Amino acid sequence: MNKPTTIQAKICGLRTEEDVRAAVTAGAAFVGFMHFPKSPRHIEPADAEKLARLLPETVKAVVVLVNPSDAEVARAALWADFIQLHGDETPERSREIRRLAGKPVIKAMALESADDLARAALYQETADILLFDAKTPTSGDLPGGNGIAFDWRILAGSRIDTPWMLSGGLDAANVAEAVRLTGARMVDVSSGVEQTRGVKSAAKIKAFLRAVKEASV
Repeated sequence: MNKPTTIQAKICGLRTEEDVRAAVTAGAAFVGFMHFPKSPRHIEPADAEKLARLLPETVKAVVVLVNPSDAEVARAALWADFIQLHGDETPERSREIRRLAGKPVIKAMALESADDLARAALYQETADILLFDAKTPTSGDLPGGNGIAFDWRILAGSRIDTPWMLSGGLDAANVAEAVRLTGARMVDVSSGVEQTRGVKSAAKIKAFLRAVKEASV
């Protein structure tokens, strides 16, 4: 009998000790800290570093940056396990940031059509993990965390050599279906585990991670 495939989950946009403890206790593999002043989930690097120190070795700290400067990358690399790029970074810039940080890079890619998936192939040699998210609404200014799902069928049957993570509009009610349709082995959630915009719910974090565990096959 084949062993069950464990799906890893990232809880993103954490800002408090309570958030971190809820994610760790419920079984998150990654936790994300957003450094982007326009975001309701923004946290200053010094505060994120303090929270990252609470993590056991089994849970990885991810810092989310948007078109970061070299100085921002160098500062984040002092404490984060992964650098997540959620802006307009080119493949060349992604490679440069990975070299500068000396840490693995997660590159967020907005998907709306198969053409966008083809473009993601450009990053397969410059990022360690690709994160597939929905496109930002034209009326919005946040590159992620908008609670919007894309058409998961875009990923169905796709062959992507680089490890990848599914994001965008996920919650406890739909994550199992998303995994079934896409074959995702890593998932990412932020707004789907919030009680109000930017404020996490320990109960929703627990419910999401329970659903992820049950979706593992």
